[in-house]
Amino acid sequence: MRVRIFGLRLIAAALSAAWTLTAALVLLVYRPGGPFDVQVGLAAGLPILVALAGLVWPPVARGDRAFAGLVWAGLGSLLLLTPSIGGIVTQLLARGPQTLLPSPEAAYPWLLALLGTGLFSGLGVARRRLGDAALRRRRLVLGGTLAAVSTIVAGGIFASVAIANELALRDRPAPASRYGPTSPALEPPTCDVPPRMAAEARVELLLTGTVDRRPIGNVDLRGLRSGEDFRWLAYVATDRQLGQHGAARLGDTTWRLDPQRGWELVPPIEVAGAGLDVQVLRVALEAGSREAAEDHGLAFFEGARARHCRVAVDGRAFREAFPQVEWLAGTSDLGRWRGELDYWVFADGAVGRLSGSVSGDAASIGERGLQGTLRATMIATERDRDHVVVRPTS
Repeated sequence: MRVRIFGLRLIAAALSAAWTLTAALVLLVYRPGGPFDVQVGLAAGLPILVALAGLVWPPVARGDRAFAGLVWAGLGSLLLLTPSIGGIVTQLLARGPQTLLPSPEAAYPWLLALLGTGLFSGLGVARRRLGDAALRRRRLVLGGTLAAVSTIVAGGIFASVAIANELALRDRPAPASRYGPTSPALEPPTCDVPPRMAAEARVELLLTGTVDRRPIGNVDLRGLRSGEDFRWLAYVATDRQLGQHGAARLGDTTWRLDPQRGWELVPPIEVAGAGLDVQVLRVALEAGSREAAEDHGLAFFEGARARHCRVAVDGRAFREAFPQVEWLAGTSDLGRWRGELDYWVFADGAVGRLSGSVSGDAASIGERGLQGTLRATMIATERDRDHVVVRPTS
């Protein structure tokens, strides 16, 4: 019995640590500029109290089946929390969407994790309250009631404060944002509406590759686009390439930047598909993909409201949308790779941010390992400004 109690305390300690990490991230990093930023972080700490109750009074079961059920209640909550924490780390540290509850789809893993934590701790409190001699049914009823109450109270307080903070942000007049319009009266279009092609854009693209979580390189690209004209520079550091690459187009004249030869005139076919955000919209967000797009609610980027959409994408479409992937994966076939592409449509109807990845067999890109992953993050800002594409010089 002591071994079982020790194991259950370990699970409760892991749950407490996971909820503490979540609260610390929200309290220390979440700063969208709303009036209740600190209160949101404090409210995120309420589940810690629920988890600590299970650490002080761990649930105990004498039967093997009941013990297995308790273990899975705790481990299930941890399995839900781990990827959710990873998502919020990426979101907050990358200064991504400033809303913590964009949609029910984004909130339900947290709700299930909180309910599982409440059930795990509630059964321990019920045992402490009723004693070992109480009927199992009474302990289950009391434990389930405590789980429901703790979930409603902790989840309700956090949701109320977070939503109030986001509503205050939405209604507050925001300064101009590089992402798009900030007027609360403007509603971003739904995911089934074709995104508008912005006439101008300042584009940043980061491509990374990993094999079994081992980095194989990255591509950091910055550029401007004005209509069909564009110019960009990419700093490439991968297992295949090292140096500065680039491409440019002015009217019917096109250039390529080679690390050894510098800028040189090339036929237009050599820069086909290098048009930055234009290429992504043409390839990855064609009509067939948008018809099955998932709507993940609204998000805020530096005061600009956007609709978060998601589509499935395969490796071939990913390569065609981001041709710079060649510096990471070579010319190998990615047809069996699969992944997702998230994009955010702002109130002007244009896409201002994309983030996606595909994964597949590492051997197909000539790497030793099991699973390879290619990730892309692109932002297209200052779409309402005039950008001058400068002619490259040798």
